[in-house]
Amino acid sequence: MSSPISGLGAIGNISALPNLSPVAPADAGGGFSGVLSNALLQVNQLSGGAEQQIGSLLKGGSADMSTVMIAVEKADVAFQLMMQVRNKIVSAYQDIEKMQF
Repeated sequence: MSSPISGLGAIGNISALPNLSPVAPADAGGGFSGVLSNALLQVNQLSGGAEQQIGSLLKGGSADMSTVMIAVEKADVAFQLMMQVRNKIVSAYQDIEKMQF
């Protein structure tokens, strides 16, 4: 069964969001740290792509405003997701730190 959100990628020729799922790809080594490194790399790539599109728009390039805004929003959502993951990791660490053995 497909998600109702999966069909939104076809609207207005918007490319699909990158896979930021917490499940590690088959080729990622290092376990948990590999998953985090991969996710951080994807967020960094989205941010870099948004910055490039903003620069292109400011220089009068071929980028239009809607494409740039979509790229900026994708980067923002990915960053917010990573911040929430970081908060959960810190919270879990603090809970473990409070345990008495």
